[in-house]
Amino acid sequence: MNRLFVLGIVVAIFIGCADKKKGNKEVMENGDNDKVAQKTTENSDVKFPVYDFDGLEPMLHKQDDRIYIINFWATWCQPCIEEMPYFEKVYKEQKHNNVELVLVNLDMPNMWKTRLEPYVEKNKIQGTVVILDDPKQNDWIPKVSEEWGGGIPATLIYNKDRRTFYEHGFTYEELNEALNKFKK
Repeated sequence: MNRLFVLGIVVAIFIGCADKKKGNKEVMENGDNDKVAQKTTENSDVKFPVYDFDGLEPMLHKQDDRIYIINFWATWCQPCIEEMPYFEKVYKEQKHNNVELVLVNLDMPNMWKTRLEPYVEKNKIQGTVVILDDPKQNDWIPKVSEEWGGGIPATLIYNKDRRTFYEHGFTYEELNEALNKFKK
């Protein structure tokens, strides 16, 4: 029991230190010069934008005429990998209908170059891939959805009028059915 307590303190200190070491922030802007998100620049050699939750959160609340599919996933998550082709297929078929696919990767930093980048390249992923690097899961998970217990795969589908959260994997048919509820 004492070893677990000490291990917990060491992990808490490590996470606290890692959080303080976040790099400078860079404000990302869309075509309308609105602030969209803040990207950490500490990992500039990574091919994908790296965000803390404060930087990612604006992507979860856009008020335009698009339908957003926000999928939380990781390369180490087998159900995530199994459903990825369905997300890509639906996106390819629906992007001309104002559907946007954002794939929020939750891999650990040591996996970004060795697993994430090769996976995206090998599978020719077309959705927008971003990395969420924020160890304060207990703070940001309920901000994504009060219903989310923290498991992945998890998907938020929303538009300016409606939001639905799913904490399970999808088949192609299930994803299309969920997306069709957002079409006018």
